[in-house]
Amino acid sequence: MAVDSALSSPLGPPACEKDAKALRFIEEMTRNAEAVQEKVLAEILSRNADVEYLKRYKLGGATDRETFKSKLPIIKYEDLQPEIQRIANGDRSAILSAHPISEFLTSSGTSAGERKLMPTIQEELDRRQLLYSLLMPVMNLIWPNTKYLDVIVTGAMAQYIPTLDYYSGGKLPMACTMYASSECYFGLNLNPICRPSEVSYTIMPNMAYFEFLPHEPSDSFGLTSSDPQPVDLVDVEMGKEYELVITTYAVIGFHNSAPQFHFVRRKNVLLSIDADKTDEAELQNAIDNASRLLREFNTSVGEYTSYANTKTIPGHYVIYWELLIKDSANSPTNEVLNQCCLAMEECLNSVYRQGRVADNSIGPLEIRVVRNGTFEELMDYAISRGASINQYKVPRCVNFTPIVELLDSRTVSAHFSPALPHWTPERRR
Repeated sequence: MAVDSALSSPLGPPACEKDAKALRFIEEMTRNAEAVQEKVLAEILSRNADVEYLKRYKLGGATDRETFKSKLPIIKYEDLQPEIQRIANGDRSAILSAHPISEFLTSSGTSAGERKLMPTIQEELDRRQLLYSLLMPVMNLIWPNTKYLDVIVTGAMAQYIPTLDYYSGGKLPMACTMYASSECYFGLNLNPICRPSEVSYTIMPNMAYFEFLPHEPSDSFGLTSSDPQPVDLVDVEMGKEYELVITTYAVIGFHNSAPQFHFVRRKNVLLSIDADKTDEAELQNAIDNASRLLREFNTSVGEYTSYANTKTIPGHYVIYWELLIKDSANSPTNEVLNQCCLAMEECLNSVYRQGRVADNSIGPLEIRVVRNGTFEELMDYAISRGASINQYKVPRCVNFTPIVELLDSRTVSAHFSPALPHWTPERRR
């Protein structure tokens, strides 16, 4: 069967008729994005016309875009908490019966004989370090025909790029093929073998009904200049940042009439002590900067989370690190870890550094190193409280007291920034 060689992608022409059919479908969907979106919305509203939520807003069977926008408000997860809690309570007994066996083994009811069978912390560290040292040369032997790694490299997942490079010998491309959430798929990466920093996704208009809230910059008090209204998929503008709004069944360019976007960050502020506001992307950048100081010790940050400690005066940022130390004989010193604290502060925004240097409203940043396995325990705890194991992601900020107490109980060392970060007042013209 002949293959249409005129159809192509950044990877080249289709290799077979199946690939050509997929490319034709992508072209058709993205060329007619507006019409597809109208059809998707009409299908969603007609299929769900009798559900409790839509009846509440009295659509009267309407399926057009104008009625939808005028009668249905944009809602967030917190608006649906009563319904979510009602569903979660129905599954509570099943969730509680699935506690990890590690919780049983470490409980106070474990006998002395059983406890002797458990590895000590040092034995566990030695085992992990041996595994890390073996994985690098063995990986290529086990999977010699591997052509690429199918992974997520955007957002907080960018943290794992150096680890993937290490275990793959830096020779395998990382293909980030799609962007999705638990609600639906959003789009495809039409150039999946690009560098992680260049990943963008083309929104597929048949996957959901998409709207975009313009992201307005806020002042130091968190106020914006206007109340942004949602923009339709085909009306977004290149170079602007948006918050994605979906009704289930920063734009860099267009593929036909369907927009392409880079994932920038999650909306919520992670850390704040005073007037400062640190988001996920900024925290990740600070972690990356500090991690460079660990490279000469063959050490990296395996996992991390953060906490705004306002119990001290002044309050300060606490960053929990679980380190991957591949050579215990050459682990980073206390001085190096103190310098990591300062390296993080140097990357944080001007408002934070002003609070540290001029206002004295923020104390030195602190890194608390936790023992290996701590973040596995954190995941077990979240699952025991009803989190989905398939959707679980390490929280990049914590404030729930039991979680903070768990992290503190696993802390093996604490380190503080030894100096003030660089900051100079901005000149006003």
